Amino acid sequence: MRAFSLMADDAAPCFMTDAEGRLLFRNAAAETAFGPDAHSLLAVLGNRVVDPSALLFRLQKRADAEGAARHDSAARDGALRFSVHRAGGEHYFWRIDRFGDAPTILNLVEPVERPPGRGTDLEDVPVALMVFGPDGVLRVANRAARDLMWQGELRAAMFHDIFEGLGRPVSDWLADVVAGRHPGGSEVLRARRVGEEAFLEVTLRRYVDGGRMGALAVLNDATRLKKLEAQFNQSQKMQAIGQLAGGIAHDFNNLLTAISGHCDLLLLRHGKEDPEFADLEQIRQNANRAAALVGQLLAFSRKQTLKPERLDLQDVLADLTHLLNRLVVERVGLTLAHRGQGLGKDLREIRADKRQLEQVLINLVVNARDAMPNGGSIRIETEPVTLAEPLKRDRASVPAGDYSVIRVIDTGIGIPPEQIQHIFEPFFTTKRVGEGTGLGLSTAYGIVKQSGGFIFVDSVVGAGTTFTLYFPVSDGGDLEIEAEPEPRRTAARQGEGVILLVEDEAPVRAFAGRALRLRGYTVLEAANAEEALKVLEDPRLEVDVFVTDVVMPGMDGPSWVKLALERRPDVKVVFVSGYAEDALSEDQARIPNSVFLPKPFSLNELTRTVQGQIH
Repeated sequence: MRAFSLMADDAAPCFMTDAEGRLLFRNAAAETAFGPDAHSLLAVLGNRVVDPSALLFRLQKRADAEGAARHDSAARDGALRFSVHRAGGEHYFWRIDRFGDAPTILNLVEPVERPPGRGTDLEDVPVALMVFGPDGVLRVANRAARDLMWQGELRAAMFHDIFEGLGRPVSDWLADVVAGRHPGGSEVLRARRVGEEAFLEVTLRRYVDGGRMGALAVLNDATRLKKLEAQFNQSQKMQAIGQLAGGIAHDFNNLLTAISGHCDLLLLRHGKEDPEFADLEQIRQNANRAAALVGQLLAFSRKQTLKPERLDLQDVLADLTHLLNRLVVERVGLTLAHRGQGLGKDLREIRADKRQLEQVLINLVVNARDAMPNGGSIRIETEPVTLAEPLKRDRASVPAGDYSVIRVIDTGIGIPPEQIQHIFEPFFTTKRVGEGTGLGLSTAYGIVKQSGGFIFVDSVVGAGTTFTLYFPVSDGGDLEIEAEPEPRRTAARQGEGVILLVEDEAPVRAFAGRALRLRGYTVLEAANAEEALKVLEDPRLEVDVFVTDVVMPGMDGPSWVKLALERRPDVKVVFVSGYAEDALSEDQARIPNSVFLPKPFSLNELTRTVQGQIH
């Protein structure tokens, strides 16, 4: 009776139950805290704690063995301390104390020591949960976690066996959290599981259970978010690489102009019989090779000078087939097919630079050949395609409309998924050192994009790869640019013309000035636009041609030329630049009597262009 009296007067909720958990008695504090209607202790707890039946069963078993038991458990509205004593017969006295007031999702779970995957308290929680010891050993993985990580399987594992990608050892993070040196928090980690790449947001918190330290991890699938982030970063990276490539190409074109130009000047004084001729020829040839590589960078950054024309793809491929057959080895077969032909869906013309389009096809065929070291087949298809609605894939949107499509299909080794997103980047290659520059696909990408088209890739490892190119059809209304006639190649005579040369790069200006003087022109030099305009202040000075760089410090080439032409409207203009012709805006490009000469240019190219303007 004294026990009942003590329970009745206790300020904390107290209960007496039988072995089945049925309520035999409750005090006033219990009725106030939990209500008077419940008939069992399990009903009293309801959903206040996770899996109350397992908690009560475990404590009752411990009381059977030891006479009493106590346990602190997280609850939805704080934390509860359960104390149980075994009374005579099959009766149990329960006391429940409340403490703490910080409910979160982490406080709703009750970590217990179980074999991996057998944490009863956590098992049915609809959130992926794992419990780790301070040594990183996985103690518990509930059903949701096992389904997320291992398709429902049970595994013994360490924290660092499951996660990676923190930027420091993940086991150090766990140890810091368990020791209280780090408050925990959330990190997006790469999941080390078999299959496709996956990412998880891991929220880690320290906990103490029965005096044992550990860490509780709440897992959320972040793969889709991470992929979206990766796609955005990839898009930004490609844009940044393009800008960098264009800038590098511009600077290299200035250097190569000076190198090859001064080499040309030396070759004028050294004939084939001269001992130095072979060395100079090597310099010239290697400068030309470097210029070709720079041209590929410009192609990727979509800053090449293109000469678009209306093209019939079937004619282009027919002309190119002989060369393509020479590129593939005997063990690789090459076939050409035009789908839809004769079915009222004939291939329509596109508008592109023929030479550059041929380069794209050559690059794709060479890559396909190299992907089949043991032989195989390459199939080039063309097909007319009409998109009724925009085609969205690979961060691109192909507008609705009519397209002429080219596919290059091989039966090679395929491209692994983790490499697909990088294959159009400059200098990315899967070939061995010396087997490729890594610029073939980036060049193809840049040319197709600058031509207004789209390029996509589909690949299956071990089965082959398909590159698909979409080109918008030409509606026939495009104005064709007539090719300028080749300028006469007669040598200019002394006094035949006066040239104002404006170039901020001193080595390029020195070469160009000497080259033009050697051809008999009178050359005035200026290092920038402001100097050029000052020279032109003399009204007695007659100038036949302005030769000017486009991009310079201060005022750019087109801007100063516009000012100069207000007083000298009959002067011809030659714009030179390490960038492509489209560096001139549409408005600037309308300057009358102007032509464009891309760097690097040779001595003969410069003098022929100037001579063409004068004559």
